[in-house]
Amino acid sequence: MQKKVFYFFAQKSRLAVLSFLVIFSAFGQDLEPRVYANVPKNLNVVAVGYAYMDGNVLTEPSLPITDFTIQSHSLAANYIRTFGISNRLARVQVSLPYTFMDGSQTRTNGDILTGSRTGFADMKIRLGINLLGSPALDKKEFKYYEQKTILGVSLVTSVPTGKYYDDKKVNIGTNRWGFKPEIGISKRFSRVFAEIYTGIWFYTDNNDYLNKKLEQKPTYSLQVHASYYFKNNMWLGFNTNWFFGGRTITDGISDDSEIDNWRVGGTFSTPIAKGQSLRLQYHVGAYTNNGLNYYAITAAYQYSFF
Repeated sequence: MQKKVFYFFAQKSRLAVLSFLVIFSAFGQDLEPRVYANVPKNLNVVAVGYAYMDGNVLTEPSLPITDFTIQSHSLAANYIRTFGISNRLARVQVSLPYTFMDGSQTRTNGDILTGSRTGFADMKIRLGINLLGSPALDKKEFKYYEQKTILGVSLVTSVPTGKYYDDKKVNIGTNRWGFKPEIGISKRFSRVFAEIYTGIWFYTDNNDYLNKKLEQKPTYSLQVHASYYFKNNMWLGFNTNWFFGGRTITDGISDDSEIDNWRVGGTFSTPIAKGQSLRLQYHVGAYTNNGLNYYAITAAYQYSFF
């Protein structure tokens, strides 16, 4: 009886599970549930999304600028492909956002300075493989497979494709490379999927920061997610992350810029047709010591096919 119940659940929720893949990340402060979920190999996912962020949204933690706020609108195109490596499930994900940003600062004399930026942001590429608990199955075999515990690893690369002005403090792009090796665990408890990921961002130097050299120490990250799947293929998730470190050094002088940020949010995903889903996410700063205090709302449409 238990096997029959699971088979029904797998059949009904197979496409819902596919909606794990695409979500926006705001300047490295990722909240990405279902990154290491088990899905069939040879799966393609294309998605388009929109993100709105309001607050102290900055690409460089070497700021923050006091009394400074930004309203940011971003559109992003995403593509994901799953495949097998030594019978282990692997995937590659590419995301390229285009951002419209408006900001203002209230100066000590009461004057308000305003400005805007428009252009491509930095591209993100994630390459990952599930090492344990996630064999590379085709879609027919996948229907009969029950996820238990998955252990996966990935490398996220931030490519400096974003628009950048070397004489401005506030930019869309970061003008440097970033690399985040990450390890993740995903475990299923009936209809609940619990996940935890930890990683470290490493950065190359920005040699064109206000005619100075900007260095940044590694930033440590931790994400925790819990997602509940309903019988009608919808799922609802609780998301939280913590970022620590990232102290910056400008021309050899250390800045008071170390990050200690904690964010919380929720994700809702629902299928709308075969292979298609909509996804909404909201997250906000629960604690911040050094800027990056903002809220974000994202929405994405996703189409999955083999």
